[in-house]
Amino acid sequence: MPSPSRIITLTTDFGSQDYYVSAMKAVILGISPGVRFVDISHDLPPQDIMAGAWVLKNTAFLYPPGTIHLAVIDPGVGGTRRPVLVQVRDQLFVGPNNGLFSLVAESEDHRVFELTETRYWRETVSPTFHGRDIFAPVAAWLSKGEPPEHFGSELKELTAYRWAKPIADDEGVQGWVMHIDRYGNLITNIPESFIRQYDRESMFKIYVGNTILKEISETFSEVPDGEAVALVGSSGMLEIAINKGNAQQMLGVEKGAPVSLVIQKSVS
Repeated sequence: MPSPSRIITLTTDFGSQDYYVSAMKAVILGISPGVRFVDISHDLPPQDIMAGAWVLKNTAFLYPPGTIHLAVIDPGVGGTRRPVLVQVRDQLFVGPNNGLFSLVAESEDHRVFELTETRYWRETVSPTFHGRDIFAPVAAWLSKGEPPEHFGSELKELTAYRWAKPIADDEGVQGWVMHIDRYGNLITNIPESFIRQYDRESMFKIYVGNTILKEISETFSEVPDGEAVALVGSSGMLEIAINKGNAQQMLGVEKGAPVSLVIQKSVS
């Protein structure tokens, strides 16, 4: 168990116009007034578990040891999904067991605890707002040094989201758009390692929607304004973007769309 942190991050699809985020912070401060909040995002697409998992994967392990990540994207709130606490490396995650923590726990040793000890909850629990009434107080008690084992029994498995995996063979790579950021960049499930495994003399044609790209660039600015570009982004995954534009809108491509890299052998 890492040393307790006074940092609690929040990741939700609650937006900023309602009271939901503020209510969670108020509950936490009532228990642990010295915490430091970091709002990772509250503008994720409503009920988009995959988007939340992607954001957590790319941010969580940058935080100091013992950081507590309170994440609530919970379309099944009040249903059969379980509230959990997940320990991965030196980070702690609190939220629903609905696949939201799939990517942070993927290929990592982790422990999962079901949040059954109601003494750590608010006295009255709304069936539609576990973020305020279960997850927020649990995060607060964690920040005060309460060990994970005190919150409930350990579970053998964490619910996994069914993530599509890219397929690679001698002809190239078949992948899919798995996330679209606020700039409209199409982030695929194809990691840089899949691209680098091919001979350096090999060249690709990249097919996405009705667009064909003939190379993988290093930066957005390698193509003229308004042109499509393929590159490996900061997440280490292949992205399709429009230089100073929105690829989602301009290419008419949505999440789940196929992206194909077909090898074109150079002719000597």
